[in-house]
Amino acid sequence: MNTRSDRACMLCGIVQPQREFIIQGCPNCESIINFKSDDGLVQDCTSPTFEGLVALTNNQKSWVAKWLRIDGFENGLYATKVVGKLPPDIVSDLEEKGITYRPRDGSATE
Repeated sequence: MNTRSDRACMLCGIVQPQREFIIQGCPNCESIINFKSDDGLVQDCTSPTFEGLVALTNNQKSWVAKWLRIDGFENGLYATKVVGKLPPDIVSDLEEKGITYRPRDGSATE
């Protein structure tokens, strides 16, 4: 189902067309990383390479949402694995805000 324009957020894993990230930003991460209207940031913080899709429709009761660490996020399609990592400067900004970044590429350890 991955079309050429679909990308996954490297922070939350939501999948949407690149154009949506540019026009509306990330529905979960916009207040943390301001994607909206910044094509360069969309390129740096989203990935066109991801595996698996999970449709989140009830973020409070889904065990899959808890397992993927997406419980509490907006409903939508999420990648089970996102290839790539956020740039170091973005990771530093997140740490300054008290947010721990766990890559969604399978390399993070709990």
